[in-house]
Amino acid sequence: MGDDRKRFAGLSLAALGVVFGDIGTSPLYTVQTCFSAFTGLQPTPDNVLGMLSLITWALVIVVTFKYVFIVMRADNHGEGGVLALMALVARAPAMSDRRRNAYVLLGMLGACLFYGDCLLTPAISVLSAVEGLNVATPEFQPVVLPIAIVVLVGLFAVQRFGTGGIGNLFGPVMLAWFVILFLLGARQVAHHPEVLEALSPLHAIDFARRHKAGAFVALGAVTLALTGAEALYADMGHFGRNPIRAAWLVAVFPALLANYYGQGALLLTDPAAVSNPFFRMAPAWALYPLVVVATLATVIASQATIAGAFSMAQQATLLGLSPRVRILHTSSSEFGQIYVPAVNWLQLAGVLGIVLGFRTGPDIASAYGIAVTGTMLVTTILVFTLAIRGWKWSWLAALPVFALLLTVDGALFAANMTKFVQGGWVPLAIGSLLFVAMWTWYRGRHAVERRIRERALPIDTLLATIEPHRLHRTPGTAIYLTTFSDGGSGTLMQNLRHNGVLHAQVVLLTIESGEDPVVSPGQRLEVTDLGGGIWRAVLRYGFMESPNVGRDIEGLAAHGISLAPVHTSFFIGHNNIVRGPQALLPGWQRRLFFALGRLAASPSDFLGLPADQTVELGSRIEV
Repeated sequence: MGDDRKRFAGLSLAALGVVFGDIGTSPLYTVQTCFSAFTGLQPTPDNVLGMLSLITWALVIVVTFKYVFIVMRADNHGEGGVLALMALVARAPAMSDRRRNAYVLLGMLGACLFYGDCLLTPAISVLSAVEGLNVATPEFQPVVLPIAIVVLVGLFAVQRFGTGGIGNLFGPVMLAWFVILFLLGARQVAHHPEVLEALSPLHAIDFARRHKAGAFVALGAVTLALTGAEALYADMGHFGRNPIRAAWLVAVFPALLANYYGQGALLLTDPAAVSNPFFRMAPAWALYPLVVVATLATVIASQATIAGAFSMAQQATLLGLSPRVRILHTSSSEFGQIYVPAVNWLQLAGVLGIVLGFRTGPDIASAYGIAVTGTMLVTTILVFTLAIRGWKWSWLAALPVFALLLTVDGALFAANMTKFVQGGWVPLAIGSLLFVAMWTWYRGRHAVERRIRERALPIDTLLATIEPHRLHRTPGTAIYLTTFSDGGSGTLMQNLRHNGVLHAQVVLLTIESGEDPVVSPGQRLEVTDLGGGIWRAVLRYGFMESPNVGRDIEGLAAHGISLAPVHTSFFIGHNNIVRGPQALLPGWQRRLFFALGRLAASPSDFLGLPADQTVELGSRIEV
């Protein structure tokens, strides 16, 4: 029992460092934005209590009720996130292809909006933390932007080394951060306890009644308090739902509320503090240390976002939603410690572009929210579908719950669309471009598979055609990678046609990426003896795993198949995709698919094949 409690406490502490960095640094800019030029609201007592009430009940409904108690039930074998959720919903039995494609499209949309969020989070978090220097003296203003850029470049530059070592410090640092949030806020609330009146939802209702359209616009600022809520679900597989729930309810939620109410209490007595209410809560002697700790907290928040982008790229690749990307493991023992160079440097370029384009935290905040609320809306729709089809909720039970959640998510998304002209178009444009690319790759990949299936021989026909006993058998083992486990190998037929020889041992190997996050060792490799020195093998991976064929085919030895490196060769097809007379894709989409294909990582590198044992045979595929 004692060991279980220690493990639970350790997981909860680790979750503080990885899961809650984004939402935990929201107090740096949320209240400031609520009374910025974007909303046009003045920090009068009624407005302060109204905004605090909106923030409070947004955290209660969206984060606590929706994510902590409902969405986190939707685990795909322990894993969470919008793509894991999409895979969970789309694999329901007896589902039409049209309905399944609709869920795939929703999952793609959520993933692409998540990428847009991944660019804004590091930019606004780090810049807002460094801007605390301006509270000490305006003379720091010229160096704020350069310092933020140096911090961001350094953060992305160290990604290739992995974060396993310093990752152990994330939890304690963030625990200290949440303690600081609580103490800063509680100090102000103790002097002005009347601010606690905002706990009543009546203040939010009164605020909406008084400001009407202005209150709707203000929801776009309130959304900033919710950024990072999706991480509770996305990182569930690393820590488990219960440690994340405990960390939120015991530490994060109370600290956030205390800090928001502390900022509100300060504004009740000093409306001029609205220029930066977070740092103005601190005593003068604590300002510089607070800037340092805040910068550390935002770096940790950004690190979690970067790792989330890497994980999403891996999932999208293995689910067949994006071209192959080069994935490097930065730890031999920690699951999920990966580095994706292409994503890392593209993300850095995007973050720096946003920082240099907007230049201040409040300006970035004016663009923040569309991607976040879009992903939240997609998650709610998919979980609603799962509740009806998978959890077997009755419509009578599901409708009131999800009507509330969809109304809140829809209102937040619509309110953030008012930021479109102020810069909200940036994450939306990024997400839209990624969506078009992802949908094109998904359709193009299925078009190629359709052509391959049309040309593939059934396995029985292939075996009859080969007539292995009449061919010259060369020593060694040939492993032919095939697209489908029920068909023959085009590369094998090509080799036979041109060389007229058959290896003594032939393995027709199919790599399958399923809709489960992880495949158990017992289900990893399946081998069938077809006779005549020919075997059919299927190697399975989950969408949270990186293929390593060179390592995982060792199980073939148990079936008497020799795998001596000097006598084992891997044959893979190198498809030359060209335009066919009966096109399966529109012209623009076909050209984009060709371009994406040229950017894809080498299949031998992606699959973990030994380079000196791999032979590529070209073939022509018309789409």
